[in-house]
Amino acid sequence: MKQSKAEWILTKPDQFTHRHRIFINNPVMMQGMGLAPLVVLATSGKNALMLAVAAALLLTPSRLLACLLSKPLPLSEHGGSDELENRLLFRGLIYCLSAAVVYLAVYPLLEGWFGTDLLTLGIYLPLLTVEPLLIYRFGRVQEPPRKALVKGLRTTAGYALVLLLVGCVRELLAYGTVFGFQAADFAPLPVAALPAGGFILLGVLCAVWRALVRKYKDFLVAEARNQVLANHQKEANREG
Repeated sequence: MKQSKAEWILTKPDQFTHRHRIFINNPVMMQGMGLAPLVVLATSGKNALMLAVAAALLLTPSRLLACLLSKPLPLSEHGGSDELENRLLFRGLIYCLSAAVVYLAVYPLLEGWFGTDLLTLGIYLPLLTVEPLLIYRFGRVQEPPRKALVKGLRTTAGYALVLLLVGCVRELLAYGTVFGFQAADFAPLPVAALPAGGFILLGVLCAVWRALVRKYKDFLVAEARNQVLANHQKEANREG
């Protein structure tokens, strides 16, 4: 571990962990976003894959487009409540409309790749345009395009990871298959195919995930502290 990274972890641990959206700060497991399509639709590996591709095509482009279009309406920490309310209204509309425009552009691609299977996603596919996973940034401080791009890609990767994990586990438990291929001779938990089973499974996965994150954070802090102490000891030896 580099000295700069070790000092960053020790001095600003929240800032360090906030940017790691794949595991440490996963948008689903740690922030509770994107739950509706995950619980209702991610009942199989194929459904999860379709949702992951849709999220990948929607999330980053719509976030970047909204970032560029909302530049004339930056949020000010010192502005009045009326000004803030008016700006939030327009920024919210910009983010939702940006997601809708991107959705109209990517839907033909999804239809070409998945055909009629895309219909199994139902109303939840267009509802992604108002999913907090895509539009929650409208009430935040304006971010530069590069930051919007990087964060969008990280959030997409984190969401896709959970989608595929939950979809494959639910399919295995409910049908004994993974992506349609037989993986077990029996279905140990048929209720996993239902939304109720999805909530139960997601709750268990969330508890395990958060426990692992806590352990990993403790490990990082301990490693960073040892690194800083070792570097200080080396400097003291040189001076001595």
